[in-house]
Amino acid sequence: MQKFIIENDFFQVFPEAKIGVIVAKGINNEATDDEKYEKLLRASEKEVNKYLLDVQFSNNRVISIWRDAFKKFKTKKGARSSIEAMLKRVSKGNKIGNINPLVDIYNSISLKYALPCGGEDINAFVGDMKLTKAIGDESFITYGSDKSEPPYENEIIYKDDAGAVCRCFNWRESVRTMLVEETENAFLCIENLDSDRENEFKDALEELKELIQNNLGGKLEVKILDIDNPEINLL
Repeated sequence: MQKFIIENDFFQVFPEAKIGVIVAKGINNEATDDEKYEKLLRASEKEVNKYLLDVQFSNNRVISIWRDAFKKFKTKKGARSSIEAMLKRVSKGNKIGNINPLVDIYNSISLKYALPCGGEDINAFVGDMKLTKAIGDESFITYGSDKSEPPYENEIIYKDDAGAVCRCFNWRESVRTMLVEETENAFLCIENLDSDRENEFKDALEELKELIQNNLGGKLEVKILDIDNPEINLL
């Protein structure tokens, strides 16, 4: 049975972490109505300013908590949480572009709740998927590159038996497992390190589930993983 497992070495660094996971099986991710997903993204972009009340961008809690997290392991210079990159882009007046329905949906949730979200194609996984510390020799080729850039030793990554899937939590993903229109079985996650945002985190996970179910169909399983419940079956 293929699984997603959060390993103990991750919880040694982030014992308070909670990862909301949705396993979506048999979805239809073909783009048939780009305008619908465009509206989702534009609506979520309007929510951004409520999270950025401090004029000093890095002082806002949804930013600072991830800046602090990234200081706990070695990262590539300039690496920032995926949600920081999105919030900065939108706060400067730039839009988040359409990619495909599932990516547009989770990007809209990420913006609306100011939480990092990610998604991968389960059918591209080799063996179990893990959230763990990197050995440092994992293969990793990101979008727009043909050269492997392995993570640093002890960097926080998602990985399978073939290499790294995402580096620095969801900072950057491998082209090997990214969601495409042909994706039928998907792994979605929402990351939370802030215990004060527990309710928002759960609301985000529930809304993500509903949007996927209502728009893409399929069979969905939802689970919140933490130090006491560190794994879920995938396929």
